[in-house]
Order: sequence, then structure tokens, then C-alpha cells
Amino acid sequence: MKTDYNIRCTYKDGIWGELEVSDSEMVTMHMAATCIHYGQESFEGLKAFRGQDNKIRIFRMDENAKRMQESSIGTLMAILPIDKFEAAVVKAVQLNKRFVPPYESGAALYIRPFLFGTGAQVGVKPANEYMFILFVTPVGPYFKGGFQTTPFVIMREFDRSAPLGMGKYKVGGNYAASLVAGAKAHELGYSNVFYLDAVEKKYIDECGAANFFGIKNNTYITPKSSSILPSITNKSLMVLAEEMGMKVERRQIPVEELATFEEAGACGTAAVISPISRIDDYDKKISYVFSKDGKPGAISEKLYKKLQAIQYGDEPDTHNWVTIVE
Repeated sequence: MKTDYNIRCTYKDGIWGELEVSDSEMVTMHMAATCIHYGQESFEGLKAFRGQDNKIRIFRMDENAKRMQESSIGTLMAILPIDKFEAAVVKAVQLNKRFVPPYESGAALYIRPFLFGTGAQVGVKPANEYMFILFVTPVGPYFKGGFQTTPFVIMREFDRSAPLGMGKYKVGGNYAASLVAGAKAHELGYSNVFYLDAVEKKYIDECGAANFFGIKNNTYITPKSSSILPSITNKSLMVLAEEMGMKVERRQIPVEELATFEEAGACGTAAVISPISRIDDYDKKISYVFSKDGKPGAISEKLYKKLQAIQYGDEPDTHNWVTIVE
């Protein structure tokens, strides 16, 4: 949805300029810009929520700022200072506050910051000029019919990312590379592809564009891999799981271990938690079932509600995760 304003900032002659407000949805750049030819681009996604008290809260924007800096290191782009990133987020939310959905809707204001090389360069080299833009748009609740499970599929013909590659950075190329696999999964009736490690095809990597977690024996277990995007949602859920008295393990998870999990889910900004009903191994004709009636597991639901309560201000923010927009 078109909103009133976006925020822009340019990098030129070795320095970042001031934040600028724009009402244009368009970007003009040189046809030899490095973002077009060599993929010098990264983006982030976060949300602002209107609480029952009518206050607007932004969730963990400092973590998004840090992750964007990591992506800039991985793509040799200019590093945007954290304070400039946060100022852009707050300014965009303030200027577009009429688009923040009401509390009872379950909707939120999605915030999309992105950074890209605009300098003209024929030859594989980093640009000397960059642009940072941040726009916002209201998004409805992820689950239209209430919190519910979806099926995933393992297909070994696709890799998400190689170890020591770009998988740990939030760059557009990772998502372009997943489109074919995602389309095939959707054709087969699955919500997304469940990726295994690219080297041995033995261990769980990621599910679609989200981190994976499994629950068993009062333990929250999530994969450890050099090719996984570090999810801010997953990081938050691990903290909440420990506060609920659970153990947390971040380690390699053999695919066969799926048979031992009581619950499983994908987690990320869009859904917080997307509970998994089953994972079908397309190649080995095996199904790992986590929900026979389509209902999410009790622990997944508790974690989901807890995190959402903090985001909307229904529960105290004891970790200083939330920024209130005045």
C-alpha cells in the first residue's frame, strides 16, 4: 500500500549524508549501478505495532541495524551507522503513523530498509556511492484464519546456500535463488521447502526464508550452521524459552531427529512462528508428523503469544526490546 513518506540517505565521497524525506516511490540510478549487475544490495524487515494504549512500538530495531551492517561487510558496501538506521526507522513511523493499524486488528506496520550500490561500475568491484531507503506499508495478520499449522517438504535437488557463502547475510540474491524451489513446493501443496545442509544433506538448515526450531523433552532446539541467516525472532524466542524454564540448544540437527520432535516450527518477522504440521521427505518418501489435527503445539502457541504480547505492549518489556514512538 502506498504510504505518505519514505526516508532516504546517500553515501558519497566516503561519508553518509543527512536523512531526507521523500514522497516519491521511484528510484533513478545509473544503468551500470553495481546493485543491478553485481548484486550489491541488502535489506531488512521489521515491524511497528499499535498497542491497546494507542502507543506505537517498534521491535528490536537495533538488531536489524546490526544485521544490515553485517550484510554490508559481506558485500563490501558502505556501513550505515546504527544511530542513523534507528533515526530513519523512527522518522518513517512518525511520518506515516496514520497507517499503523489499530490494536484489535492483529495487523502491523511493516518496515523495509534497504541499501544498494548506485555507483556506475563495469567490472566486478564495489561501488563508491550507495543509497539507503526505508519505506513502510501496513500488513495484515499472517494467519488469516487464526494461528495454524502448514506442511513443508524436503527436496534434495535444491540448496539454499553453501557453507561459508552468503547464506548468513540478508541479501536479495539468496531470495532469488529460492524462487524455483519455492514455486515447486507450492505446486506440490506445501508452504515451503525445508532445506538440508549443502555439503552432506544430513543436517537441517533452514525452512524457506525462516529459521527452524523443534521442541522435545522441554527443550527448544534450533540448527547451528554457517549458512543460516541469524533470525532476530529466533534469538528472541530462545530467550523466552529459557524464561519459561526450557533448555535451549543450538546445534547440528540430523534430519532423522525430526522423528523425535513433539512440535516444530519456522520463525521470522512475518509470522513470528509458523507451526509445521508435517515435513514430507520427497526423495525418501517419509513423513514426519507434528500435528494430526492441524492445531499448533502448546509450547509453540505459548511462545507465539508471549512474543506478540511484548510487541503490542500487553506484557512488560523486561529486555528493552521495544522502542516507543513518541
